[in-house]
Amino acid sequence: MRDRFCILVVDDDDVDTALIRRAFKQNGFTNPLQTARHGEEALDILRRALAPGASERDVPGLILLDLNMPVLNGIELIRQLKGHPELRSIPVVVLTTSDAEADLAETYRLGIAGYIVKPLEFSKFVDAVQTLGYYWSMCARPQRGFATLPS
Repeated sequence: MRDRFCILVVDDDDVDTALIRRAFKQNGFTNPLQTARHGEEALDILRRALAPGASERDVPGLILLDLNMPVLNGIELIRQLKGHPELRSIPVVVLTTSDAEADLAETYRLGIAGYIVKPLEFSKFVDAVQTLGYYWSMCARPQRGFATLPS
């Protein structure tokens, strides 16, 4: 992910967020990372990114999302994102400890781009982030970003 698009990491666990940052750094990915501790905070960040006067670069090109969070959980956040005309095209990759079939099925039904169960071992976590990064660096993306800013 040597692109410069912003990535929004939504996870209530500070240790996991720090691991994601460390794995990005270790893999040489320089994308700016924004963080939110729950779905409501993520929505606030996204609303600001879509506000008049905001730059297209403020709109994340990818959301990495945990499912089990307080206030507004990951599944509810996905429902809101996919129901919003300016946000629904942002790819969401679930990065969670949950390997529950019901979570997997529901999130794919809602339109996520991928589902990764967080590896417990750091080296495997780094490998998973590296694979994710290489995948997204090869994906074609629209020139003007994923979300359309209001005029």
